[in-house]
Amino acid sequence: MITKRTIGLRIVLILMGLFIISSGLNIGLGGMLTLGWGGPNNFFEVTNMRPYLVQDSHVRFVGGIWLGIGLFFLIAATDLKKYKLNLCFSFALIFLGGLLRLAQMHFEITFGLPVVGSLIAELVGMPLLYLWLTKVLQDS
Repeated sequence: MITKRTIGLRIVLILMGLFIISSGLNIGLGGMLTLGWGGPNNFFEVTNMRPYLVQDSHVRFVGGIWLGIGLFFLIAATDLKKYKLNLCFSFALIFLGGLLRLAQMHFEITFGLPVVGSLIAELVGMPLLYLWLTKVLQDS
């Protein structure tokens, strides 16, 4: 049975998927400098090109994984029951990524305006999405 909760969750997953796809493309296509879609990208100067290109390649790979998670959210919105386990795992991965932000140990950055929205989405939003998904599937 499709309820308002189910429709709402699907809409949220689609919107999140589109945002994640956008940021994945920004990183995957732009590398460490990004394409600049998430803010200024003139934050460093390359002084040693070869190691930079190695790290840039790794960052582009991570951007591709992030893009894939966004695409998966779009797919999962079509059948919540079928993709429940994968969604829960994705929520857990994003939560873990949020925890690892704390390892930077620059709390004025981590809890500053440019980052705190993402941190809240990761550390609060993902558990809430898990609970919402669980409730929706229990009701159906």
